[in-house]
Amino acid sequence: MSVRFTYILAILFILPWASRAQERDPESKDDFFSVDTPITVNLEADDEEEEEEDAKLKEKKRKKKVFYGIKTKKRFTRDGEEYELFYVLKEFEMPDPYVRDVYWLDYRRNQIRVGGEIDPKFGAILHGPYQKVKNDQVIEEGIFYKGTKHGRWVSYDKENILTDKEKYYKGWPRESMVSYYDRDRGKMKEIIPVEYGEKEGNYYYFHENGKVAVKGEYHWDAPVGEWTEYYPSGFRKKVIQYDKDPFDEVYRPYIVKEWDLRGRVVYEVRNKPQ
Repeated sequence: MSVRFTYILAILFILPWASRAQERDPESKDDFFSVDTPITVNLEADDEEEEEEDAKLKEKKRKKKVFYGIKTKKRFTRDGEEYELFYVLKEFEMPDPYVRDVYWLDYRRNQIRVGGEIDPKFGAILHGPYQKVKNDQVIEEGIFYKGTKHGRWVSYDKENILTDKEKYYKGWPRESMVSYYDRDRGKMKEIIPVEYGEKEGNYYYFHENGKVAVKGEYHWDAPVGEWTEYYPSGFRKKVIQYDKDPFDEVYRPYIVKEWDLRGRVVYEVRNKPQ
């Protein structure tokens, strides 16, 4: 086990457990994130239940341009010999704010974009079947759910040989783990993005009142970039800086800034640690 990986484990798991062993000043900087370890559930179970429901719906006559009970409009883009066939929501609806990759059609460019600010006047959210075709050969296909990849997505080479296959659940890799505060799954507690057995994507931990407690991003099973912790009120508590390179074993995470319950800065790094 690398030194860097051991250090990260201490930050994310050992220190939070230590913080629960004794009472701490809420403004203390002794640990990075003081959150409980949740009991998680694999999204694959939810996806399998939905697949069964979809199978039942397919037995009934599907309304034209209606997917998952939502009306859509058919659209396409073309770039030389390559074109995309897809659908967009008939009425604009903001996508899930916690999903990292949201797909939408930019009317000004007539191009599908991923992420970024979406202006309802100039953009539409992808929803429904999708195909990318080149030289009359399907090279990618799948389905979108309110701007997110959903279900089975596959890619083919020019010989029509399968080159890639992925499964999603409303934008989250199917292996992702989710936990809730209640049995009815009404209050989400934590989302751990998992793809091919490794943490990959946006991570979220929520307070019981529904506000974000911790958010950050994993890449290749390592935390990268800025991670932020929040008070139950919604005010920021602290910002931790991780390296953007998940394979850098020399870099050490550090606290960039910290605030008290009233929003006053109680700590700020002056010089970046070496």
